[in-house]
Amino acid sequence: MDFKEHVIELIMNITELDRETVEKSIEIPPDEKMGDFAFPCFPLAKVMRKAPPLIAQELAEKMSDDEAIDKVQAVGGYLNFFLNREKFISETINAVEKAEDKWGSSDMGNGKTVLVEYSSPNIAKPFHIGHLFSTAVGNSLARIYKHLGYDVQSLNHLGDWGTQFGKLISAYKRWGDSEVIEKDPINELLKIYVKFHEEAEKHPELEDEARDYFKKLEEGDEEVTALWKHFRDISLVEYQRVYDMLGVKFDSYNGEAFYSDKMDEVVEILRDKKLLVESDGAQVVDLSELNIPPCIVLKSDGATIYATRDIAAALYRHRTYDFYKNIYVVGIPQSLHFKQIFEVMKKADWEWAKGCEHVGFGLVKLPGKNMSTRHGDVVLLEEVLNESIEKTKEIILSNGSAVDNVDDAAKKIGIGAILYTFLKNSREKDIIFSWESMLDFEGESAPYCQYGYARGRSILRRAEGIDFKNADFSKTVSDEEYALVKQLNGFADAVKAAADKNEPFYINRYVTNLTKAFNKFYNTNPILKDDVDAETKKARLAIVDAAVSVIRIALGLLGIDTVESM
Repeated sequence: MDFKEHVIELIMNITELDRETVEKSIEIPPDEKMGDFAFPCFPLAKVMRKAPPLIAQELAEKMSDDEAIDKVQAVGGYLNFFLNREKFISETINAVEKAEDKWGSSDMGNGKTVLVEYSSPNIAKPFHIGHLFSTAVGNSLARIYKHLGYDVQSLNHLGDWGTQFGKLISAYKRWGDSEVIEKDPINELLKIYVKFHEEAEKHPELEDEARDYFKKLEEGDEEVTALWKHFRDISLVEYQRVYDMLGVKFDSYNGEAFYSDKMDEVVEILRDKKLLVESDGAQVVDLSELNIPPCIVLKSDGATIYATRDIAAALYRHRTYDFYKNIYVVGIPQSLHFKQIFEVMKKADWEWAKGCEHVGFGLVKLPGKNMSTRHGDVVLLEEVLNESIEKTKEIILSNGSAVDNVDDAAKKIGIGAILYTFLKNSREKDIIFSWESMLDFEGESAPYCQYGYARGRSILRRAEGIDFKNADFSKTVSDEEYALVKQLNGFADAVKAAADKNEPFYINRYVTNLTKAFNKFYNTNPILKDDVDAETKKARLAIVDAAVSVIRIALGLLGIDTVESM
């Protein structure tokens, strides 16, 4: 039974209000002592020509006989609904058990494709801690949309094209050592890339050389193209190692280069629709009526830019996937860029453009400075993950924890701690990089939630042999038991809210609150003690089983693994 839906229908039947009015008006009281749901009677005052407190009292008397409702109280102008705890707990726990990994899922996405573009590192450059923001948010959103029944395609739009590759090729031909680069590809390529910029400040003519090399790349020069492909291939091998650590998988690695031969059609379409106008020699789409700067499609020298490629990519994705949503998990500094290209696509009368969404996120900052690959100021993501794993392993060993596989547990807990840090707040908030805060395992953290799961699993292992299916929940209606089961019941709402707002932190906040409720339940309600009667023991074990199942599912939507013992 959907208890909220039941209360809505009850109010509709007795007041004859329409569904929309009731759904908008019904509330969750701020204090549990005020009930599970509240309905303000003020909208009925004009119709019934009575004061809201009198209306509430009258309606409460008519709602006294309902198996799902324990009582209805009139308080001021509100109707406060108290659910039948035994029925609520019984139906919720049984539903979690039946749903298994599908708890909180939905079929709302059936037949609809959602594209999620995220991570998108620039090849031949280090995979630094800043890339984790896009990777963590995008991976979580992909999992959330899948849970809601959508066909999700994860896209890694690699930065594998542009004048920077002319610079890298120039640097490689001047200072590159193939044997050294093969041993440590990304770091060595970064070194020569940084050296190029240092030298170019003293010898500006190097910039011209770089442009010439990129021109050769665009023209398909055999030697230059072979070098570019080699840089791309060795970069992907390096990146894949990090993706494997994070449990991240992509359906496509089509980067900017993939769309380089698809831009001429875009230019022609925009020209045929008379959207292109000249501005200082460049071809632009005027967006002044929207108070947005013009979107440059062709520079004054006839070259295309990011906007041209992104429009070409969107058109290709529409034709290939016929998407319902095309989500770009890209930093907030690119907000104007996406506003421009979305408006250009709408001006081109592409109806599907309304499904394109920019999901922005904040910056990852080093204390006192910003990260820059141009100057070599980066914190490598792989180093952060490995450091977290090693620190976690030290904690496990020092605590003498009974963990079967220390290395596996350290990996899951250490990486989980980092992911949780990036997903615990609204994605638009900046993160100041700090080893101390990243590796803080106390308080609200992934290890806290993982420990709650492990504790529950330990209880269930010790209860092996006790059949708690079809338990009697008549004795498990304490405040702590009821509060925990209400948390379990709210998972679907959290998943939907996360998708509606493209904010994984709704799941993060949910699983943290769920773990808190589980710990409070565990600490106040004995489960396996001898003085607990058999039926109560079974009911509480069923609640534990449901709680750990939902903790695992929720953490999974964040890309965080659970461990059986800690």
